[in-house]
Amino acid sequence: MTTSTKPSETFIVLIPGFPEDEKDTTCLPAQQLLIREINRLYPSLQITVLAFQYPFHNKEYYWFGNRVISFDGRNKNGVSRLITWLKVFLKLRSLQKQKNVVGVFSCWCTECAFVGKYFTETNHLPHYIWICGQDARTNNKLVKLIRPNANSLIAISDFLVREFFKNHKIKPAHTIPIGIDPSLFTNKKNVARDICCLGVGSLIPLKQYEIFIDIVEQLKQQYPDINTMICGEGPEFEKLKGLIHTKNLQKNILLAGKKSHDEVLQLMCRSKILLHPSSYEGFGAVCIEALYAGAHVVSFCNPLDRAVEHWHIVEDNAFMLLKTREILEDPETDFSPVLVSDMEASAASIMKLFDYPAALR
Repeated sequence: MTTSTKPSETFIVLIPGFPEDEKDTTCLPAQQLLIREINRLYPSLQITVLAFQYPFHNKEYYWFGNRVISFDGRNKNGVSRLITWLKVFLKLRSLQKQKNVVGVFSCWCTECAFVGKYFTETNHLPHYIWICGQDARTNNKLVKLIRPNANSLIAISDFLVREFFKNHKIKPAHTIPIGIDPSLFTNKKNVARDICCLGVGSLIPLKQYEIFIDIVEQLKQQYPDINTMICGEGPEFEKLKGLIHTKNLQKNILLAGKKSHDEVLQLMCRSKILLHPSSYEGFGAVCIEALYAGAHVVSFCNPLDRAVEHWHIVEDNAFMLLKTREILEDPETDFSPVLVSDMEASAASIMKLFDYPAALR
């Protein structure tokens, strides 16, 4: 593979959190995959990641050859957060003196974009901001401080373009989705689909997993031995555990806790349906992963302006139950993989904005 990347050029990624080591596959897997794809497409480009809040240590380390500097912000507010921002700004200034910085890429239009915007403005560097979800919502007060221009904004979905414009009166000029790496699914296919419904995500109120439990309760009337699972951890764990016990669904719903990314992909390949009752979703990496694993997806949120095969958007709880039952009852249900977007194309599109042409093969 040949590219036009010049040796010693450095690309800086600003991000709230990052894996603490190479075994940490559950921390922002989509962002991990993006960086790995940039590594693959532009092997001579050096990437430096500045992680504001997590890992919870202040040190420098290497992750698959990429330099990572963590600032141990621990999501503290007030003066502590301002100090973290200042530390990042000073590190950016130091890197600018030491390296040939070709651009800064901020994940989420929040604190990373705030620091990145004012650093790049004073140093005349290209800066793009990836809008990935809740940063498009109206409660993101940092947008007024960031004052981004439309051309600097990249939304991961059509929905987020509209949401950001509706709430902040700025329409992102670019739409570049998250994607999957098809090679990660190798040797995971051709297994029995013994999980009827799978849920994957943080156990927080936004994800509405109580709806998942209610639907399984109703499906149990028709399928007494229905086998379902929810993967994830979070503050709602005990509440959901109690609800499962109250409804006598201990044999039907497994709260599996935290799983590695590879384990989640394996479970998706065993599942008939990814049941995703989240009330808000910028795109949902788990949805496109499940589709490529051959599962159908049933969700409330529609990220795209086009229909996607095997992705069923429903209006409310009743329709979610109806569609889930319909898929399970139909003996002709097709579980073929559906590729919505791959991260190789997304990485190339992002780098093109920084005046890097698509990698040659």
